[in-house]
Formats: sequence, structure tokens, C-alpha cells
Amino acid sequence: MAKFYPALTEDLMDFIRAQHLFFTASAAAEGRVNLSPKGLQTFSILSPTRVAYLDLTGSGNETAAHLLADGRLTLMFCSLEDAPLILRLYGQGSLVRPGQAEWDKLYRAFPPIPGARQIVMLNIESVQTSCGFGVPRYAYCGERDALVTWAEKKGEAGLRQYRAEKNRLSIDGLPSQLEE
Repeated sequence: MAKFYPALTEDLMDFIRAQHLFFTASAAAEGRVNLSPKGLQTFSILSPTRVAYLDLTGSGNETAAHLLADGRLTLMFCSLEDAPLILRLYGQGSLVRPGQAEWDKLYRAFPPIPGARQIVMLNIESVQTSCGFGVPRYAYCGERDALVTWAEKKGEAGLRQYRAEKNRLSIDGLPSQLEE
């Protein structure tokens, strides 16, 4: 049975810290729903009602465009190795970008990773757990280094150019307001 909480408990925070993978889901009023897997130690718990993840340069910028259009964001964690559990965090998302007042303080919560383009914040409105009995078991064998290697090869100038070409609009044409 699903259980709802108004905020993260200590046990749920410990569960999140043990995960190597999480998923983000966002949507605007119309268009595609975006669902993305995330890893590379990019998640941080700021308080029982506020979390963040370091968003790295990638092929799209759907979450940013959806947050600007609508604000809704769901993050999901699921146990793949231990006792089954699915954890969803529901709330309103926002963006913090380099050069903004909060950036330096928040960026310290993450390991320095080449290609960082923004921090996605979630103000949690509701937390849900469910059993996860149908989720298969997988063993963690390590992080992929392809995205970091790609970003290092591009360098800062190459990343700015890539983001200008590929990350300013969502696949549905919504602006991400990513200005570089």
C-alpha cells in the first residue's frame, strides 16, 4: 500500500543517499511528458522539504522548459538491490543557474562535474512510498564516464556553443531560458 508523508523522514533520506539512480518527470500543460534517469552523485538533500540535483549538459533541456512553463516536478527513487521500495517526491521545481545569487552556495553541495549547466530545486509538497515488489533486482557495477569525458573534451567554450544550439528549446519548442 502506498503511504504519503508531508516531508522526508530520516529513514527516507538514508534510502535516497544509498541510491545510485533517480528519475525526473516533468510536463507542460501540453506536449510530451519528460522522464529522465539521473546519476553521477548529482543529488543533494537540503532539508526534509527541499532537495536539488545538479543538471548536466545533455541532448535536451526538457525539465528546465517544463519548470518554466508549469513548475510541477516529480522525482523517483527505487531500490534495485536491497529490500523493495519506490519513493516519489512531488512538488514545485525551480532552477538556479551559474551567476545567480544562490549558485555558489548550492553548487558546493555537489562534486565538481564538468558540464554543470544548472541546479534543479524541488520544494517538496508530498512524499509517497510504495512497495516496489514488481521492480527487478540489479547489481550496481559503477558509473559511466561517457558524459563527463564528453564535457571535458568539449571544454567550456564548446559546452556554451552546444547549449546555445541544443538546449534553448524543448523538443516541443518551449523556451528553457538558458542563455549562454
